[in-house]
Amino acid sequence: MLKAIFFDFDGVIVESAGIKTEAFRKLFSNYPDQVDEIVDYHKANAGISRYDKFDYIYEKILKQELTKEKKDELGKKFSELVLEEIKTCPFVLGAVDFLKKYSKKLDFFLLSATPDEELKYLVKYRKLDDYFKEVHGAPHKKSEIMANVLKNEKLENQETLFIGDTISDYKHSITSRVPFIGRILGQEDNPFPEDVKTVQNFEEFGHLVEVML
Repeated sequence: MLKAIFFDFDGVIVESAGIKTEAFRKLFSNYPDQVDEIVDYHKANAGISRYDKFDYIYEKILKQELTKEKKDELGKKFSELVLEEIKTCPFVLGAVDFLKKYSKKLDFFLLSATPDEELKYLVKYRKLDDYFKEVHGAPHKKSEIMANVLKNEKLENQETLFIGDTISDYKHSITSRVPFIGRILGQEDNPFPEDVKTVQNFEEFGHLVEVML
């Protein structure tokens, strides 16, 4: 029987995945010869901390040294580019109604590659904090968070579920041995293996959850 659900944030609770893609394009617009490669790398590795991406971009693509000061500056600029838009972007269809209904029956845990402080601010701003038992952002790894929750809450893996929208999320679910549901915009945007169940919105997700209760 299902007892708890782990949620990613961007692209699962709110329609913010495109906002972050555009932010990477703007952030590296001074590198016109490499910006497409940088954006492609970001999209292929959505769900990974922006700071880990900065390390890779500078080492492998730009082939430049990335100092701590520059890395901090990039992180600050990135937050400035995305924060206001994520505060007001649409929720994924049915997300709020789902959270209201099922948070009374299940424990909800929010996991994201967004920096922890920024994530908690956004959750509070969007009035979602009452729905989640715990909220965790970077630098904590999603698989580590899930493992800790399973242990601390004395949950069996099969009593939980993780809904995410990236291959990174899927890999974390495999590491944690937590059943996974992929959230997609449409079949043409489906990055997951054929055997992974997918939903496009929370109306579809609610039907899956209902049979698991």
